[in-house]
Amino acid sequence: MNDNTATTASERPPLPDHLSVDPRSPHHVAAVFEHEIGIRLNGKERADVQEYCISEGWVKVPAGKSVDRKGRPLLIKLKGKVEAYYR
Repeated sequence: MNDNTATTASERPPLPDHLSVDPRSPHHVAAVFEHEIGIRLNGKERADVQEYCISEGWVKVPAGKSVDRKGRPLLIKLKGKVEAYYR
């Protein structure tokens, strides 16, 4: 089983500095989303991250159930130490 894990890890693309879930965004990388990604903000696991930037130190998460006029969630920016990793 370890051999399969090693080949899977080597096939994963590197995680970018700035990544977005929205396919219309220029920061969306479809190949990364073929694998499960984890995000930590200030050491706490976040499951609701829509976009992140490691170098600038922020993540964007939905602001409750608020949506814009096109039905997309309104996002708020949270700042801190951002860590992205493959699960």
